[in-house]
Amino acid sequence: MSKNSLVNLQIEKSWKKELNTEFQKDYFIKIREFLLEEKQKGSIVYPEWKNIFKAFDMISFDQVKVVILWQDPYHGEWQAHGLSFSVPEWTKQPPSLKNIFKELKNDINIDIPEHWNLEKWAKQGVLLLNAILTVQASSPASHSKIGWEKFTDAVIKKLSDERDWIIFLLWGAFAQSKKPLIDLNKHFVLETTHPSPFSAYRGFLWSNPFSKTNKILEKIWKKKIDWNL
Repeated sequence: MSKNSLVNLQIEKSWKKELNTEFQKDYFIKIREFLLEEKQKGSIVYPEWKNIFKAFDMISFDQVKVVILWQDPYHGEWQAHGLSFSVPEWTKQPPSLKNIFKELKNDINIDIPEHWNLEKWAKQGVLLLNAILTVQASSPASHSKIGWEKFTDAVIKKLSDERDWIIFLLWGAFAQSKKPLIDLNKHFVLETTHPSPFSAYRGFLWSNPFSKTNKILEKIWKKKIDWNL
């Protein structure tokens, strides 16, 4: 892993342009150095290096219509692949993702899918963003202090400042802590509890976030999201 490898990973060109300034900042250089040291020590870090910026590679900056924010990647083997809440096709569904599809069934009568890879959502303009982009295996929130939030806060702020009429789905207290970064005069925020088993029944289930999102998109003359997988 070379010193420039974090910047050279696969990422859609418009994001490279929009985030170039962030890539040059001291805090990002420290993130890069930290991950290089972890690699050299043999630490297992998720997601794979090639998927760290996957959320940014699947859609351009101008294509973002919806943002679904989570804290950090899954820390189990074969789970994290660079998209918040999503797992590869062959992976057993995590509890939070299971509740998301319970709500999809409640909300718009979508059947529980056979796989849980949310790439189809991303390709339609849903930015599936983890606030922290990496994690050490079996150690949740282990990379919460290395600087990733400075980077993803800058992403949210840039989307808020330079784009109009984005829908931000803020599920749980952590995601809702990012609300001050969003200009509420020109963007939409839909808030509820987190879909984890500890909180889903206190507000997430029956909150209808998916139909509400599509109703907003329809009102602003944008194509609705097909939430089917």
